Formats: sequence, C-alpha cells, structure tokens
Amino acid sequence: MNADKKNPISFAEMVEAVDDSVYQIRTRAPGPEGQLPLQIEQVVKSPSGDIFGFSQNAGMGWNPAELGRREFLILSTLGGVRAPDGRPVALGYHTGHWEVGLLVEAAAAEIQRLGGIPFAGHCSDPCDGRSQGTTGMFDSLPYRNDAAIVLGRLIRSLPTRRGVMGVGTCDKGLPAVLIALAGARDLPVIAVPGGVTLPPERGEDAGSIQSAGVRLAHGEMSIDEVNDLGCRACATAGGGCQFLGTAATSQVVAEALGLTVPHAALAPSGEEVWRDMAVRSGRALMAMETAGITSNQILTDAALHNAMVTHAAFGGSTNLILHIPAVAFAAGRRRPTVEDWDRVNRQVPRLVDVLPNGPEYHVTVRAFLAGGVPEVMLHLRRLGLLEEQALTATGQTLGANLDWWEGSERRRLFRQKLLQLDGVDADDVIMNPERARGKGLTSTVCFPTGNLAPEGSVVKSTSIDPSVVDADGVYRHRGPARIFTTERAAMAAIKGQQIRPGDVMVLLSCGPMGSGMEEIAQVTIALKYLEFGKRVAVLTDARFSGFSTGACIGHIGPEALAGGPVGKLVDGDVIEVVVDRENLRGSIDLVGHRDEEFGAEKGTQVLAGRASRPDLAPEEELPDDTRLWAALQNVGGGTWGGCVYDVDAIVETLRAGSEALAAEKVKNSP
Repeated sequence: MNADKKNPISFAEMVEAVDDSVYQIRTRAPGPEGQLPLQIEQVVKSPSGDIFGFSQNAGMGWNPAELGRREFLILSTLGGVRAPDGRPVALGYHTGHWEVGLLVEAAAAEIQRLGGIPFAGHCSDPCDGRSQGTTGMFDSLPYRNDAAIVLGRLIRSLPTRRGVMGVGTCDKGLPAVLIALAGARDLPVIAVPGGVTLPPERGEDAGSIQSAGVRLAHGEMSIDEVNDLGCRACATAGGGCQFLGTAATSQVVAEALGLTVPHAALAPSGEEVWRDMAVRSGRALMAMETAGITSNQILTDAALHNAMVTHAAFGGSTNLILHIPAVAFAAGRRRPTVEDWDRVNRQVPRLVDVLPNGPEYHVTVRAFLAGGVPEVMLHLRRLGLLEEQALTATGQTLGANLDWWEGSERRRLFRQKLLQLDGVDADDVIMNPERARGKGLTSTVCFPTGNLAPEGSVVKSTSIDPSVVDADGVYRHRGPARIFTTERAAMAAIKGQQIRPGDVMVLLSCGPMGSGMEEIAQVTIALKYLEFGKRVAVLTDARFSGFSTGACIGHIGPEALAGGPVGKLVDGDVIEVVVDRENLRGSIDLVGHRDEEFGAEKGTQVLAGRASRPDLAPEEELPDDTRLWAALQNVGGGTWGGCVYDVDAIVETLRAGSEALAAEKVKNSP
C-alpha cells in the first residue's frame, strides 16, 4: 500500500477496483417468475400507481401470486446498521433506535403469516443525550415537527395501505410517530414502543453518568471512574434510557392513549417479551382493520384525558406538556391548556417510584415488571379518574382491558419475577394512594406564575429534594440572580466553582426564538450530583430533560426574546421562588436588588420600568430552519400550544401581514 502518514489511504485504493469481479456486469435480467393476479376490471378502473405498485412488489421478490392481499405499513425510527449477529456495521445515534428493526421484523412476519402484505419505511431520530451542550440541541424540538411531517407524508405516499403501525422509542422519535398516527385519522393505527435499556449490574445509569464532567471538575470522581462507569452505563444495546425521562414517559403516554396493546410501555429491549409485543401488535392492527376501527375513534378527548391522568400518576417528564397538545392538535381534538394540566395534577396522586423521582429511585424495567401502565390504571380506576369507555387498539374499551389485566396470569408472573430477580415488592414501585402518601410521594408538576412569569411556567415539584422543603410541604427560596444568556456560560460557571449555595441561576435566550427551546439538561444534572446543588434554583425560558430534578423552573412565558419580564433581570436582583408541593401552587418574583428588598408588587413596577437586557440575542449558530420553526410555532399557539404548525393561523397571519405591507407601500408611495 503506497500511503503516507497524512493520508493512509492511497489514491489508487480510492479509485481502482478491488478485483476484476466488478467488471462482470449485466444489462438485462430475466425478472420474476409468474404472473400478476390482476383482473380486467381492476386494471381498467385502478389508478396507474396501483398497477405500478404490483410491478414494484414483484420486483422486490414478493410472490406475484400473493399480491392483492391487504397491505399494512410499518414505520419506525430505525437508525444504524446491524449485522445479523447484532454487531454494529454502522452505529446509530442512540440505543433507542438501534434495535427497533427487530420489532419491525417480528410484526411484519406476523402480518405476513396472517395473510397481509407488510411494507416498512423509516424516519430516524436524533439523540438528545448525545446533543447535550452542543449546537445539535438547537434542532431537537423542531426535529419532532419535521419527523412527524415526513412520517405523515410516508403514510399518504402508500395509497394502498389498510393500516399503519408506528415503532419508536425516544424523546423526539416516538412523539413524532404519535403525531403522525394521530394525523392518519381515517386509518387503523397502532404504536409499538421501543422499550428500555437495562441498567448495568454494577455502576451508574445513563442519566447519572452525564454529570461525570462536573463531578470530575469538583474532585468527586476520578478519570478512571468516569471511564469505567461510562463504559457500562448502557448495559444493553437497545431501548430508551433507564429512567422516566421523555423517552419512557412518551411510551407511557402512548399506551395511556389507547394506541398500544396492554402492557407495552417500558419493556426491556431485546428480550422475548419485547418481541412478543410486536407480534401481538401486528395481530391487533389487522383486527382493527377488519373491525373498521380508525385513529379518530381511539384518539378522543377521553383518551387525551387518560393520557394526562396517567402522566401525572407516573410523575412523567414535563416535555410531554409539549407533546400531548401536539398529538391532540393532529387528531383534531381540543388541545389541553395550562389550566387543564393544573386541574389534572391537583386531582391525581403520584403513584410510581421510578428514577428520577424517589424515594427509592427504581429503574424503568422494574416499573414494567410491577405492571406498568395497566397496573397504575387499576389504581386510577378505583379513584374514579379514568374514562373507561375510551376505545383502544385491542378493539376493546379501556375498562375491558383493565378487567383482563387485573386477573391475568401475565400480571401475576411478572410481579413475581420482580421479587425473584431484584428482591423488590411490586407494590413498592407502583403503589396505592395510601402507600404513596405514607412514603412521601407528592403530585408531579406545578405551574408557577408571578411577575417573572405572567404567562406561567412549569416545575416538576415532586423532584425537589425533600430536605430543602419546609415542614408544611412548601419550597421557599430567596437568593441573588446569576444571569446567563447561554447554557455554555452557565456550565462554565458551575465547573469553575463560581456558583454558590443560595444562588438563583437564570438562563435566558434559550426559548424557541433564542435556541429552538433547547433542553437544559447539563445544568440540572450537574446540580443534582453536586452536594450543594439542591440549594440552587434554576429559572429559564428553555425546557428541561425528563431526567431533571430540583427547583428547576422552565417554559417561562413570555420568553426573554419576546419581551418577557424575565429578560429584564440583572445580576444581584433578589428572586423569590415559592413552590407548594402539596397544593401545587407556586410563584417566581423579583422582590429586591442586592440589599434592598421591596416585595413582589413593587418588583412588578420595577420590571415595567426596565428595558430588556441588551445582551439578549438568538444563538449565532441557530439554523435558519429552526428560526422558521420558532416563528411558525409561535403563531400556532407557542409552547403552551404544543409548538405545532396551525396552518389556518399561519395563513391568516401571513395574509394580514401582506395586506399591512401593501397598505404601507401605498401610504409611502409618491
């Protein structure tokens, strides 16, 4: 090999053939044997695309004699290339899309066995963990919209499909799948969650290890520990992270919506029970098509209510406050409001003890073995909080599914397995309300307002460390503002040991207009694993990871770049944060500056008299398509509306703008 150190691959190796076999080439092929099973009337009346499709199907190797059967489309978020033995040929972005092709294969084989013709396509998804702290995070939330559009186009581009299966796992891929299925209103649809990664036998989970950089900087870990624990954090090759972050919560919500077979969410990826779920889903989809059950019959207002209630009972990620309204909008249903979220979370007790919520911090696979979504729903049913008449992908109502689950052998055996394998009582993972109260579980989210958040904000109140909560269940924090206009600057301050107990970190220009409403996970995870982190509050117009814990208040509206009062804060301002974890009320207010305390009422006046900070600006590297997404979703209802594209509202705004510009042009013409 004629290669040098600068370029180990020679020019000849790039352009010349490896051997002469490449020159053995054909210009014609015999084509498939047999005949298409078309009838005269079919050829005359069908669109030309249908006839061409038959030819394509035969060309791909399907038995021509079997064409004309019912066709079903399987769409997934598959990424990477696996060899038949599971070894990576090309890596995926994350474990969440690495193994979903196996689910596609299992479902497709069952559809074929039952006499259907399966089709498969995919639109992959990024990894929010991989893009933390990088410009890749600017594309994270907008990508959900892009993927939903692509998946919707793929559905419509196979006109002969009789039903659609969506397979997805993680933070943006699965919400995109759910939005696309919701938009296929007149088709039978079913979702297959991609499951979860198993934790290592010894070591840290995939969420904890993300704080390694900060812990190393503070002398709490060695580089050898970082390397050792980081190697094992993802103990199996597939599935979403081991905690109840956005990926796991999206799986829970998919099942609560009635879009999956029972006991589907949070299955351990790669295990036989996981493959079996795909097989049963293939059967269910074909049964739905036979029965004429369509997406709009499942995704009703009742289903959306059940999803919100179940989300609250699990203590799920606050990112679903963005995704559930988007699903509702795609389905043509009323989008839940801040008031709806507030009402549901006041009514519903948290019943699940799973990372990142305590007290014992079980991993997600334990929640699956303890009974998962149907087990939680049994408790919710006894409380009268479910709409049991909601139709599900089994063709039965939610109530009928729960009747089966309560007496099922599956339930008994998996709960038994959890005790055998991990020594954990299922009732300590998924609890009844009395047990949950006794262990100190509080409701999930609170929506603080105040002079810094006149349109509202959100905090996962259940994740505030109990040691900094007063005896009456209220978190009270008053401290000096430390202002940052980028996440990078905030992280530099933490790693540089410039943040002190009692500080209030304020991250601005991180909403949709600033950075695509990036996920501020580095900051919250770093604080979680620092000894003093629980005594630091975080305020931002960005969003948080589902793994985030602590007094982390996000979604502050209006965002700083839209003129929100939070964008008028300066270093040294005194901020008061109050979160009532029991009654789910909260406030964030400017109440002073340095040694001067003037209270919330005067704080409102002070903010009204200030201009926005001069250093507020969108990220320099914010992509143009993300800027476009930010503008369009703002017209469509903004973050509290699910960051959707409301086409009617957008068209109306464009028309009004065009008319105003035309009028201005006429006014200014000579």
